[in-house]
Amino acid sequence: MRVLDLSRVLAGPLCTQMLADHGADVIKIEPPAGDETRALGPPFDAFGHAAYFTAVNRGKRGMALDLSKPEGQELLLELLQGVDVLVENFLPGTMARWGLDYESVLRQRYPALVYCAISGFGTDGPLGGLPGYDAVLQAMCGLMSINGEPESGPTRMGIPIVDHVTGYTALTGILLALVNRARTGEGQRVDATLFDTAMSLLVPHAANWMYSGEAPRLLGSAHPNIAPYDRFACRDGQIFLGILNDRQFRRFCEHVGLAEVWCDERFATNAVRLRNRDELRGLIEAAISSHEREILCADLMRIGVPAGAVNSVPQAFAQAHAHHRSMRIDRGEYHGIGVAARLSRSPGAAEGVPPAYGEHAQQILHETGLTASRIEQLRESGALPQRIGT
Repeated sequence: MRVLDLSRVLAGPLCTQMLADHGADVIKIEPPAGDETRALGPPFDAFGHAAYFTAVNRGKRGMALDLSKPEGQELLLELLQGVDVLVENFLPGTMARWGLDYESVLRQRYPALVYCAISGFGTDGPLGGLPGYDAVLQAMCGLMSINGEPESGPTRMGIPIVDHVTGYTALTGILLALVNRARTGEGQRVDATLFDTAMSLLVPHAANWMYSGEAPRLLGSAHPNIAPYDRFACRDGQIFLGILNDRQFRRFCEHVGLAEVWCDERFATNAVRLRNRDELRGLIEAAISSHEREILCADLMRIGVPAGAVNSVPQAFAQAHAHHRSMRIDRGEYHGIGVAARLSRSPGAAEGVPPAYGEHAQQILHETGLTASRIEQLRESGALPQRIGT
């Protein structure tokens, strides 16, 4: 499968990197100024790429193209010959302004093309066509209102969660469209927006509000529907307990010396534990305050009680299971996160390094059938930038 990746920053490049990890030939086409994440450092790798850029662009071939020029627009139409999927995240209307509208141009010329547009808010509606940014969508869509401690107030999540999940939403839409194409022979437009994604993440908070009429409140690391489901302090650091049912709660209490607590009417069911969560928290922290967290978590997991140490990023990657699952990749000068989806018959592999700016232009253009003189003409016109800023 061949993918033309016109996207920049995070959601689109993450989507296309996952396709590349599973064998797609992804051609990353950057604007003259390059993908913004190339400059989002330090840190930078040995080739001058910002670490941010390397995180979502491995395994792709790269070239640059100025789509604001007629020559660049014409070349894109030629490059689309034999392409299965196009991914872009321009402001809605940009492709149409360049004469590359999906419905009136691309679909007519390439009816089997799956066209994925990623945007902040979509093309229409009160916010249609406006730019979208992860943290702004976290604020607008209520995610910040449920993240943080009462003392801190609403807080941005530590990862660009809306961008991340929009990348997965786009990937899902592309795969669904490819399944449909296999049956019908027809491609279609896939629309993935940060707004829709952010709203979809409000589980179970939106449902809780819809049924109770009560707005969700800040609970720190606690869960609005489950207790105990929170961080707790051990002697040498914090752990997270994810106790989902009464059976697990009983096993936990018996293991840490709180046998009298699980049969106390204040804590007998999840519903009453929620009402008495503050009192329960004090009893649990008193009981585990002398325990070493790694030993306690290992013992609890062995008896079926979900528990894990609250790790830093380096500690997370140092876990033996992270090594077993190959979740860190070190290949020469390249370092990255492993492949999350595992298929038994067609397993993916994180191969290739992120492309240098315009690195594979000559190769890609020759594959498309362009002559040396045509390539030179494109360079002279400025449609084929060769270096960032030149």
